[in-house]
Amino acid sequence: MNKVDLKKILKKVEKPARYLGNEINSIHKDTSDENLIRYAQCFPDLYEVGMSHLGSHILYDVINREEKIFCERVFAPAIDMENMMREKNIPLFALESREPITNFDVIAFSLQYELSYTNILNMLDLANVPILRTERKLDDPFILVGGPCAYNVEPMADFVDIVVLGEGEEVNVEILNAYKKWKKNKTTREDFLYQISSIEGVYIPSFYDVTYNDDNTVKEVVPNRENIPSKPHKRIIKDVENVPYPEKLIVPFIDTVHNRVVLELFRGCTRGCRFCQAGMIYRPIREKSVDRLKEIVDKLVKSTGYDEISLSSLSTSDYSKLSELTDYLVDEYTSNNIGISLPSLRLDNFSMEIAEKIQQVRKSGLTFAPEAGTQRLRDVINKGVSEQDLQNATKKAFEMGWNSVKLYFMIGLPTETYDDLDGIAKLAYDVIDTYREVHNGKLKKSFGVTVSTSTFVPKPFTPFQWHGQDTTEEVVEKQRHLIKKLKNKDIKYNYHDSKTSLMEAVIARGDRRIGKVIYDAFKAGAKFDGWSEYFNLDTWKEAMEKNNLSIDFYANRERSYDEVFPWDHIDVGVSKKFLVRENEKAKNDTVTPDCRHKCNACGINAHDIGRGMC
Repeated sequence: MNKVDLKKILKKVEKPARYLGNEINSIHKDTSDENLIRYAQCFPDLYEVGMSHLGSHILYDVINREEKIFCERVFAPAIDMENMMREKNIPLFALESREPITNFDVIAFSLQYELSYTNILNMLDLANVPILRTERKLDDPFILVGGPCAYNVEPMADFVDIVVLGEGEEVNVEILNAYKKWKKNKTTREDFLYQISSIEGVYIPSFYDVTYNDDNTVKEVVPNRENIPSKPHKRIIKDVENVPYPEKLIVPFIDTVHNRVVLELFRGCTRGCRFCQAGMIYRPIREKSVDRLKEIVDKLVKSTGYDEISLSSLSTSDYSKLSELTDYLVDEYTSNNIGISLPSLRLDNFSMEIAEKIQQVRKSGLTFAPEAGTQRLRDVINKGVSEQDLQNATKKAFEMGWNSVKLYFMIGLPTETYDDLDGIAKLAYDVIDTYREVHNGKLKKSFGVTVSTSTFVPKPFTPFQWHGQDTTEEVVEKQRHLIKKLKNKDIKYNYHDSKTSLMEAVIARGDRRIGKVIYDAFKAGAKFDGWSEYFNLDTWKEAMEKNNLSIDFYANRERSYDEVFPWDHIDVGVSKKFLVRENEKAKNDTVTPDCRHKCNACGINAHDIGRGMC
């Protein structure tokens, strides 16, 4: 394959370093080797976003450890670069070799966000790869997807060949090793897909047929070949202690969303927030030992030169050895001016001592996520925190020298009323009062409370998957209400665009018919839909109407327990009975305890894929 010549165009585009490759710790292999399997790891967003995604770094490292397999990175080019590429007939290329991915063996996409799907189609189009899987020939690449959105991949079923369910370190390598053998004879594409369909964690959408009821709901999803699993299930890494983890991270030439060492403490979550898909699909919880984390972080600090270590997990402050780990990191690294950061913190187990300890190098703002404004609604969503928790945490923080806090909430949650919205404003004003109390009635110039709200999106495999989303009009009205309530010079209010949340809900709960909508929206120019400056709801509405589909049907209506969901044939280990039970508890404002303290029979511990792991 010939390298793409970028000399003439890089001077004409913004941030040319997005497209250069050759960063510190990037991997290079001999691409003249005819036996080399070429794997394009694509992230359907800008370089700065994709390079901040830990999962991509892990898979890049794991796959490149294999002999005769070369994993290279590909990102969505920015609009200016894409225009230049189309004008000069430059196909989409991989950063490491700078060769077009058209003739690669596998093109893989990470499905992190539903509104990135048009970017996937656009990237295939830029790569000159047939967008529809039915139009691909024997020598075309196989299109593979994974990530959290892969658990309902049905809207993308027309475009993808292979779906990885669950954690990818083992299953991706198994697929590629099977491909090595198949490539020697290259029988048919279907033959290869059939061979790998027996690998745990592999789902082949073309091997399943969907039928619909007269009311447009799904009737059933059934295999259309023999010996195909009726319920393909996710892959779990059982031994997170010894699973490969990068000893080197690629260091970009430009600022990315996160410029830092990322340390994964554990996988899974025990909290059971009823709106949270990640908390359900990533079960069971599996921790790494402090010794293993020390070994990883020491190597990463040396190999990257980063001056910040981020402790990353779904609920970082739940790590059982957090105090011991932070003691080590502070003792070892603060003298070298290397800081430590925690993501948003839980209010009920937040240790101000740990926060103070890790912020010796640089004092960043504190972020808390109460999620809802009243205790009633926090009980509905099973958040398990109280107003007293917020008051205690902010009081300690202000006493120790912090001058600002960020509070995250969701609006549009099931059973929400305007009293719950007023509760959001009350909590913000309570924080101001707490600060005054600590500082003799005064507010410093540097003081500030930031309130951020996002719109609730009902997601598959959560207790709230049966609920409808608020209409755009309802969300906008609630945002206006909060703007009035939070009008104060010491409060900054940020809110998420409700229009993007609407289409996110449509696609998140979509069936295979939504694929035609995505395709039509792409042909009409939709791309970078997750960026509000590019998103155009009218384009999507027209695509829905063209296919005689209703936004309300997918996003806004309530569902009954006996309805078959497009994703019901996928097994994530958490039972539907448990999700129903949790939704019923929500209706009664009943809290379910953290499953570290009491098993709540979600199903993962009784399931083959997770037995004995809780």
